[in-house]
Amino acid sequence: MSALPRPGSDQQEIALDGDDALVAEQLYAWGWTDGLPVVPPTRERVARFCAAALHDAEHCLGAIAPRGAPLSVRQLAANAVMAGCLPAYMPILEAAVTAMNVPIFNLYGMQMTTHPCALMVLVHGPAAAEAGMNAGAGCMGQGNRANGTIGRAVRLVMMNVGGARPGDGDSESAIDRATQGTPAKWTFCFAENEARSPWEPFRVSVGLSPEDSAVTVAAVEGPHNINDHQSDSGEEILFTIAETMATPGANTVYRGGDQFVVLGPEHAEVIAKSGFSRPAAQAYLFEHARVAVDRIGKKKLDEASTWGGYKKLLDEFGGRIPVARAPEDIRILVAGGAGKHSAWLPTFGATYSQTCRVGREEPGRIQIAPALASSTWSTAAE
Repeated sequence: MSALPRPGSDQQEIALDGDDALVAEQLYAWGWTDGLPVVPPTRERVARFCAAALHDAEHCLGAIAPRGAPLSVRQLAANAVMAGCLPAYMPILEAAVTAMNVPIFNLYGMQMTTHPCALMVLVHGPAAAEAGMNAGAGCMGQGNRANGTIGRAVRLVMMNVGGARPGDGDSESAIDRATQGTPAKWTFCFAENEARSPWEPFRVSVGLSPEDSAVTVAAVEGPHNINDHQSDSGEEILFTIAETMATPGANTVYRGGDQFVVLGPEHAEVIAKSGFSRPAAQAYLFEHARVAVDRIGKKKLDEASTWGGYKKLLDEFGGRIPVARAPEDIRILVAGGAGKHSAWLPTFGATYSQTCRVGREEPGRIQIAPALASSTWSTAAE
């Protein structure tokens, strides 16, 4: 297929000759893909996805930063088709894009930063099982269509509607300025392993009910593995996790925001059997996951203390800076399968994860869980 002029953003449909492979090449040439092959979003395919959505095809799901272009259900459907989704995933996708548009999530900052943050899409409740999502072994990796394509569809929306494509900022379309990026920017989506969790589902901890299906989005780095095969008490495992989190290079030390500790089921079981509730585990990590100031260069400390608003609190901290601003900002949940591993997911920092309910109970309405943003430290510099 010969190169064609890139269509204007006001064109709803484009006529292209050729089979799916040739059309996919043209979409790539226009910069509308993530670099991997896509499924061409034909009129018939998009219509099937719109029919499975909670809202009408022309319903606006919000303006996607940084470009600020409005996202219709039809546009979401087109990107979902391209990603390889099934129509049944549309309610999950609607919830995900609604959650990431909540102001405190700071989608604009996430899309524009040099930090390598990716959009984590975490699915909870019956919707995850209905979509066939993987919450067990390998859930953050390859091999499951729902996990892989749901995360990819939202990323395509962030690129094609939001305009955040990788580049050096010299053109309007090159405004994802991540210094190195991360493989998680292709897709990062998994389900909570509620069956193996010793505590209530994560969505309950942020204000929704156990019966709800929900989607949580967060601006995270790729998962950092935490290996502890020998510890046989909850406190020992939590100590290993805390020491892993206490790194001078994490944005959360300086910028605030929340972060995620995704426990493997075996670690979670030992922690719970040792008497730790979720809040108790959060409190332990808050007290022990701290970075000594002598591990931070002086100029970096001066800069970072201004960002973090804790310049006057260093004496109070005893020279050990917490990696979170409050215990509840360390979100804990369970996912994965056999093996004594867990994962730490630090965030961009200037962001708070959001959780959105999925469902048809009240057509046209998607409930957002109350934000748990901490005001323990000043956020004026952020």
